[in-house]
Amino acid sequence: MDESLNVLGGPLEPCSLKPLTGFHRDGSCNTGDHNPAIHAVCIYATEEFLEYSKKVGNDLSTPMPQYNFAGVKAGQSWCLGGHSFVKAVHDGMAPQIFIHATHMKMLELIDLDTLKSYAIDL
Repeated sequence: MDESLNVLGGPLEPCSLKPLTGFHRDGSCNTGDHNPAIHAVCIYATEEFLEYSKKVGNDLSTPMPQYNFAGVKAGQSWCLGGHSFVKAVHDGMAPQIFIHATHMKMLELIDLDTLKSYAIDL
């Protein structure tokens, strides 16, 4: 699988450089077999989603200086784990996504039409 393709089959666009995101902390939602959480979906974080995520055990907003992590703030983009996104969809709490920055590996977890329904960059 070409790690540089998005779910639409085009080049994977960057998700966020500030904060620096991605499993590899390269700004993109590149992933592979070495990333079991599949950090492949580029979300647009809202306060509502960050609160939901924290409640279900995935605290994205609390700074962790020991890991050089300032915490995600509302209005920022972030590479979210694919399983967390699918859970949020099922819970009716999924955030909007940047589909051109969402890695094609997400198609192993969720269908393209569902992803498109959350896309803000189509």
